[in-house]
Amino acid sequence: MLADAGGHVALDVQFKIRSTWDTIMSELQTLEKNIERLSPDDLKKFRAWFAEFDARVWDAQIEADSKAGKLDALVAETLAEHATGKSREL
Repeated sequence: MLADAGGHVALDVQFKIRSTWDTIMSELQTLEKNIERLSPDDLKKFRAWFAEFDARVWDAQIEADSKAGKLDALVAETLAEHATGKSREL
């Protein structure tokens, strides 16, 4: 059980969450420092890699959201607006 009847989270669970968060933040701070130390050429390469990586993650999220139906209302609204002449073909 994560919480007691009053909704209080057990201390051991709080500690584990805090410890995990601290580890993540420590890793992030290390990464930030390493990026700051990159040479201009390596920073350029990192930016290019990260832009490609970020685009892949974005595409995967959009695809997952689409398959889950999370974009259906937006698509329907867009098609309805197009049908009424509120947009034009490109």
